[in-house]
Amino acid sequence: MAIVQDWLPASRGNYDTLLFWWQFYPIMGSLQWLVSWYGMGKTSVQSRFNIPGRVAWFTMEIPGFMTLLYYMKTLPLENGITDLPWQNKVLAGLFVIHYTYRAVIFPFIQPSMSPIHFLVWSNAIMFQVCNGSALGGWLAAYGPTTQEAWQAQSSTLQFAIGLVLFYVGLTGNYFSDEELREIRRNELRRQEKLKAKGHTNIEKHYEVPDNGLFRHMLYPHYFMEWVEWFGFLVAAGFSCTPARCFLLNEIFAMLPRAVSGGKWYKERFGEDKVKGKYVIIPGIY
Repeated sequence: MAIVQDWLPASRGNYDTLLFWWQFYPIMGSLQWLVSWYGMGKTSVQSRFNIPGRVAWFTMEIPGFMTLLYYMKTLPLENGITDLPWQNKVLAGLFVIHYTYRAVIFPFIQPSMSPIHFLVWSNAIMFQVCNGSALGGWLAAYGPTTQEAWQAQSSTLQFAIGLVLFYVGLTGNYFSDEELREIRRNELRRQEKLKAKGHTNIEKHYEVPDNGLFRHMLYPHYFMEWVEWFGFLVAAGFSCTPARCFLLNEIFAMLPRAVSGGKWYKERFGEDKVKGKYVIIPGIY
């Protein structure tokens, strides 16, 4: 049953239209170079339009894999496809694995989360629905749907290499997140001790992460997520427009935030504290 007739799931014509315009999302992501405001994380500020962090994160991230799963359930039947190749199912599974962690587990294991502004939240939902539709449509019906088509799309060796890259990125992303969580846990313990001693108006304490990949980079969790989706693109084949769009869209959305964050670290802690660390791209920047 269609949620929005001919759009969710999208008919072939509407899917092609969506995919065409989806390739221009980097323009929107690049607008971040023009503004310093970003209403979440370290740059979150008080606003009547803020949404509690955990609620906002969960509700803005979950539409992506829910949309993809909806496409995988409905679109094959609408197009007379009785069984999809294993490659389609594996790629869909990778997407669900990532967002099961990112959307469902991540917000609830965070020691604390800053509020997220409504504009950030609504843009994220738009991104997730469009991205889930683009990838879901390709995997469910509009991409390769036979083994013969996959032979021209991506070899078994290439697919395996992509899987390895994906899981390397996923693992690096998780452990980098865990390092940031440990810093927040220590901060909460510090604040609790001060409160127990009667202190009020406790200023939030920040520090430069310095374990694991943070020894070399300020934003390894961003970089390793790029590795994940590059692996996904390798597995899907370089001609897979939705996978290529996803990787590029993430880079254009996250790079300005990393550059801004790198400046924030230098201004707050000084050049010496971050000396020798790349911001986000090892060996380059």
